[in-house]
Formats: sequence, structure tokens, C-alpha cells
Amino acid sequence: MCGITGWVAFDEGKRPKRRDVLAMTETLQHRGPDAAEIWASPEAVFGHTRLIVIDADGGRQPMTRSWREKTYTLVYNGELYNTDELRERLKELGWVFQSYSDTEVVLAAAAVWQEEAPAYMNGIFAFALWTHETKQLLLGRDRFGVKPLFYQEVDNGLIFASEIKALLAHQDAKAVLDETGVHELMALSPMRTPGSGVFKNVKEVLPAHTLNVAKEGMKSRRYWQFSSQEHLKSREETIENVRAHLFRIVNQQLVSDEPIGTFLSGGVDSSALTAIAATKLDQLPTFSVDYEANDKHFTSSKFQPASDQDFIPLVSNQYKTVHQTFTMPIQALSSHLKEAMIARDLPGMADIDGSLLWMAGEVKPHVTAALSGECADEIFGGYPWFYKPELMERENFPWMSSHTLRQQLLHPSYEKHADLAQFAKERFEKTKAETPLVSGESEAASRRRQLFYVNAHWFMATLLERKDRMTMKRSLEVRVPFADHELAEYVWNIPWSLKFEGNVEKAVLRHALKGVLPEQVLWRKKSPYPKTHHPDYTKAVQALVTNILHDKDAPIHELIHRNTLQTIVSKAAANTTEPFFGQLMAGPQLLAYMYQLNEWMKAYDVKLA
Repeated sequence: MCGITGWVAFDEGKRPKRRDVLAMTETLQHRGPDAAEIWASPEAVFGHTRLIVIDADGGRQPMTRSWREKTYTLVYNGELYNTDELRERLKELGWVFQSYSDTEVVLAAAAVWQEEAPAYMNGIFAFALWTHETKQLLLGRDRFGVKPLFYQEVDNGLIFASEIKALLAHQDAKAVLDETGVHELMALSPMRTPGSGVFKNVKEVLPAHTLNVAKEGMKSRRYWQFSSQEHLKSREETIENVRAHLFRIVNQQLVSDEPIGTFLSGGVDSSALTAIAATKLDQLPTFSVDYEANDKHFTSSKFQPASDQDFIPLVSNQYKTVHQTFTMPIQALSSHLKEAMIARDLPGMADIDGSLLWMAGEVKPHVTAALSGECADEIFGGYPWFYKPELMERENFPWMSSHTLRQQLLHPSYEKHADLAQFAKERFEKTKAETPLVSGESEAASRRRQLFYVNAHWFMATLLERKDRMTMKRSLEVRVPFADHELAEYVWNIPWSLKFEGNVEKAVLRHALKGVLPEQVLWRKKSPYPKTHHPDYTKAVQALVTNILHDKDAPIHELIHRNTLQTIVSKAAANTTEPFFGQLMAGPQLLAYMYQLNEWMKAYDVKLA
């Protein structure tokens, strides 16, 4: 994986400056610690930092090639999983390859097929292609937005980058939060409206979209969408097809010239990837995270009925993986909150982010790349809002029940004219309305299809952002096989009766893994990413926020209602608040988020507009 940056300008009086793009690129060294290069022309300057995983010599960027009397320069971040297939197709069209890297395949595809190119790609990617003769920029992003790509219009031009921090390193970019940004931060966070960068004027190339940029203007184009149709395969065929997809995907995504392993939590999703990968690689490295004294303080709940540590050995022993569990000290959990925020460039999922950041740092010395089980719950329907009527029928994001608390947290100057619940609802309804439905489908089936669609574009996007930022902050490439678009397209149309057969979430996935996973793991009830229950962590974040309350100059006081925050501090130990987001962010996690919010406003010198 890599970091990409660039600046294009279309006015001879306002040329892009190499030093600005160099400053932008230097902020992304964590995304590419192995190499960094700048390419410059009068109208465009590109920067690139590289984490070498495949073809150390042939994959250098920025990369320039010529095709049919035109010259193209590319910067690209990601992994292409159908490289060989595309290379052969492009050879047939006359492209003469000079390397074996997937970078040149992406460049060739974009040069030959232009905005249609991403539709040919199977992978996770964000790229920028400059056409020298026509002075046009093409930006493209993978179907689910696994790889990030932000941009901002500047004086007669545009800057782009893998992360917001790189944009803010540009001379024309400012860290400003306007009224819409306040709504994004308080009504939706850690989610963001697709395409929004929260900061004023910062935008994001939408997943499954390209963006054409020229002197005449910009044009966004969607190249992929779910296709809804009746599922005609039998139960047995469906299960076998899901199984075949899983084996295909893992086989594709194990390609690496550097050591590769898997994250193994003992849940169905990560265990499936581990089991399949272990049939291809002997002594597969596997990794998990736990917390100091978790065996003493773990508390079973409806969200986390059992500890992961009871299930991990069942998979590791069966497949003879080389497993390591990293136990995170409680002090490290609170001390990683600020760095996790900086990794995101925004307050995020608090210690849920911080623990992944810490884990990635522990994993990095052992492997350069890893597979992880994100997106299975979103694709197969593993969350309670897919089957609990009271959640399904909500007219807002079903994983957010904190609208009243969010409103109460607003500073009075904002609270009196802001309707956070309505802001969220409008975005929920807009996304829901985009869902491709099947004519004649039952009302319940259509409703559930809409929930799958909203979930993929919001909840899943948030988890993918977390995975990318936390792991790339430690220069660790993490791949997400369940985000394979061919699998997602197939599962999209599988009826709920198979996905929830026997009232078991992700039933069709579990049946596809019969004979692959130990029975105790195969039928284990879903449990989310682990969090600590240690009282010392609660005390630590209470102290952090208490210090903020005592600091009259803390920037958060411009945005947050002091009395509400004081009440949350006093009640954090009881953990009685509704989760701020999802199933995990309650009590101490909410305080940790408030701490991140304050540190974000300080570190980025955020100005409220």
C-alpha cells in the first residue's frame, strides 16, 4: 500500500509548486516508509510514498508511460487481485509492459479505458492519472472505498491526497469547521456523509466513482452499483457458490512478496480466512489482541457474550498456525487515543481505534500484510438491526440510538438551531432511496435490502476507514477479503431465508464453512471487536476529560455543553448511557471520544466558522 498526493492547476499564472506537494507527501511517510518520490510538470505535480509488498523494482511511482501518441503519469494506492487477467487483456490491445507490477496494469487500464477502467479491476485502490496532452486528471476509487482519496479545490486547480492531513499541509488549505461540519461531527461521527471530509471544502471521491478534472470543470461518474434480481439458485448451489467464492478470494489475496498473515479473533469471519489461508501457507502467522487483566474484568453482555480467547486456540491448533496474542496494557489504551485521532484526522471510535493501532504496531515486525474479517457482517447480515423488528423499523440509522444525547452535548449556541436527528435522518433516507429494488419483492424484503444498502455505505465504510488508517499508521497492509465485489454482488441477492436460516445470523456463510471450522467456532454467536472492561481505563478517561473541564481554554468548550459533559463524566463508571455509535461506544468510550474531539481541535487548530 502507499500514500498518494498531487496538485493540478490550469492557469499559467498559478502553477503547482513542487515544494507544496513535497510537504503534503511527507505527511504520508507512514503509508509508504520504503520509498518516496515526486514527479513534476508545469501543470501537475504528483507525490508518492511506497510500502513495498510486490515487485520492488518494477512498481516505482509516480509512473509514466506512453500509449497511442499520448503520455500518462499515474500514482496509485492499493492492490489489484486480477492483475494477470488484465495484463493479458491489455497485451492483446497492444500494450507493451515494462514491468510485472500491478501499478503498470492500473496505469495501462486507466490509459486505455479511461473512466471505465475501474469496472475492469478487482481490488482495493485509489489512483490519479494525468494525461499530459489534454491536461486532464482522472481520479478513481474502489467499489467500497477501502482505499481513501480526498480532494479540495484550490485557486484554479485541485489538490488530492490519501489522507486529509496531506491536504492541510498545502498552503491554500485551512482547518475550518462550518455549520455543516458541526452537524457531521455531532450528528453522525464517527461516520461521515459519503463524499464529505468534514472540514470545510474537503471532499472525498465517492466509492465506485471516478472524478474527471479539467480546466472546464469536474465530473463525477459512478461505474458500479449493486444489481438486484431474483435469486434462482437452490440452497445447496448457493452454499457451494459462497464456499467457492471464499476460496477464490483468499487465494487471490495471499499474493505477496513479503510475509503475510491473518488477524484471528476466534469469530466465524476471521477464522474462515485463517482456515482457508492455512491450507495454502504452512505455519501461517496469526494475531489477536486482548487487554490487561481481561480474564478478571470481562463481563458477558448481549453484545459480547463470550471472550475471544476461548475460541482462538480451536482454530490455531487445528490449522497449526503460529499464533500470537498481544495483551495491551491499560495505560497504553488511553495513551493511544490521540495518535488514533491523528491517524484518522478526525475523532473516531476512541479506544476501539486505539487498540487496533497498538495491535498493528505489534504485528508489523512479523508480517508486512495481513487478511482481516471486516465486511462479513455487512455482506451476510450479522447485525441485530437486520432481524430485530424494533431496529429494522427505525426511520434513522438503526445502530445509532444516541440522538438525544448528541443534541444535549451541543453547546447552547449551536443546540438552539441544530436538529441533529433530522440531519442524520435526511442522510439515512437519501441513501435508502438509492437502493436498487426488485419489482414485486415483498415489503419486508425491500426494507431489508435497503438496510443492507445503507449499512454498506455507512457502517461498513466507517469500519473500513478505521482499518485503513490504524493499520497504515503502522505501515501494515491489511486486506479485507469479504469486501470482494464479486462475493458482495452474489450475496446481495441471496434471500433472507438462507442468510438467517434457523434464526442464526450469517447462516449461509456458516453452512459454507462446514468441515472447515471447528463446530464451536462455526456456530459461535457473533461478538464484536473486543473492548476492555478494566475499571482503571474508565478512571483514566474520566481524568482526561475532567482535566478538559477544568481548562477554561480547552477548545471543546466552543462546541460542547459543559454541564452535559460533566454529567457523562460522573456516570461513566456505571456505563449507563446508550452506545454513542454501534454496539460498543458507551460509558468510557464516549468519554474517550470527547477527549479525542478536544485534542483534534487543538492539534489541527480547528476554526469554527
